[in-house]
Amino acid sequence: MRPDDTLLEFPCAFDVKAMGKPDGDFRALVASLVGAHVPELGDKDVSENASSGGKYVAVTVRVQAQSRAQLDAIYQSLTDEPRVLVAL
Repeated sequence: MRPDDTLLEFPCAFDVKAMGKPDGDFRALVASLVGAHVPELGDKDVSENASSGGKYVAVTVRVQAQSRAQLDAIYQSLTDEPRVLVAL
């Protein structure tokens, strides 16, 4: 498989998930990081769920992905941020 091969057909709806500590502005942080690569991102595209113990929060951002390069850039931004513990 070549590096530019993908099973996705673009453009497509794609859910990006980031997990971290619920420090109050984690949702805004994730939305900002993803929004830097998806200018048309709206508040309705962002949701969050707390873990059962409340120790972590998962923020899901639904994007209209235009390319693999765009998704790679989103994931790079998320993994570069120390407050993001996991990006899926």
